[in-house]
Amino acid sequence: MTMDAETLRELKLAVRRFTREQLVPLEAQVAETDQIPSSVVQAFKDMGLFGLSIPEAYGGLGLGVSEEIEIVQELTWASAAFRSVIGINLGVGSQGLIMDGTADQKAQWLPKLAAGAIASFALTEPGSGSDSAALRTSAVRDGDHYVISGSKRFITNAPHADLITVMARTHPERLPGNAHVTAFLVPAQTPGVTVGARDRKMGQRGAHSADVHLEAVRVPASAVLGGVEGRGFVTAMKVLDRGRLHISAVCIGQARRILYEALSYALQREQFGKPIAEFQLIQAMLADSQAEIFAAECMVRETARRFDAGERVSLEASCCKMLSAEMVGRVADRAVQIHGGAGYMQDTAVERFYRDVRLFRIYEGTTQIQQLVIAREMLRAAS
Repeated sequence: MTMDAETLRELKLAVRRFTREQLVPLEAQVAETDQIPSSVVQAFKDMGLFGLSIPEAYGGLGLGVSEEIEIVQELTWASAAFRSVIGINLGVGSQGLIMDGTADQKAQWLPKLAAGAIASFALTEPGSGSDSAALRTSAVRDGDHYVISGSKRFITNAPHADLITVMARTHPERLPGNAHVTAFLVPAQTPGVTVGARDRKMGQRGAHSADVHLEAVRVPASAVLGGVEGRGFVTAMKVLDRGRLHISAVCIGQARRILYEALSYALQREQFGKPIAEFQLIQAMLADSQAEIFAAECMVRETARRFDAGERVSLEASCCKMLSAEMVGRVADRAVQIHGGAGYMQDTAVERFYRDVRLFRIYEGTTQIQQLVIAREMLRAAS
């Protein structure tokens, strides 16, 4: 623990109150307008949420994963779009710098990120997704600079980013260990960087993503994350375990809220002269959802504890992400079923959550990628 138990409890309660009293009432507005109010972003800054995982030396709260997941689960009682504002800052946007950044890079960027500068991470391209090492964006050395050219797709927070971590090829061939990939710290206002129109997504309105185009973008050699070419992919892999635990916590927070909505509806909705919560088939759906949420909670807390203890948890983190993402989808499906026809109407929260949570089975590595990671780790351990 990097924060004493009482302070963590107070922070958790503060986030819980803020989420339920301030964010939940705004959900319908955000879904309608596709915009998170600036007052919410400012409140996140005031509460220190942008810097949850950034060391105190750089202005953050320096939480370990075990602490971070508790705060994230409270925050995601509300629409996941709110969490998306700070999500990259907590994960790859800061952790790559913390793990592999030079002293100058940390001093330049981490205090800004902790204070609320918005980070973005540009890896996915029109022609590369799960096979991220196949990216085509190039970075060519030109004296003391690099010239970056290419396009990125589905980049979270791109429309609002202050700093974009861009993954690019510094070698035309695919090298062993993916040493052809280098990470660059690119200020979003750098000439040649343009952001496309906001993506129109199935759900999570208010959480914005877009294409990022880089046309002969010149950055100094000091923009290479860590100061050494060819380590971009390694850095990205380092932060994946923490990122997957973070997304697992998001799934748990969403599932808790969805189950609350389903249970509340079952208690007040009457059929055949009594609340539908008294019908055993409804009870079975509620019970299955509660059991699956509890299983995910236990898995994620234990894996986070082991991560904070310095253990290697790649297999376990993938198990957590796969199970949690699939779990929240099932919970949302049952909630719609419990609501019946009302669950198909946009007036109900469960209809929105049903669409929102579908994304969790795709990003931070699809369910199928998690299966491959888990199997690979099993085979490695057995050989």
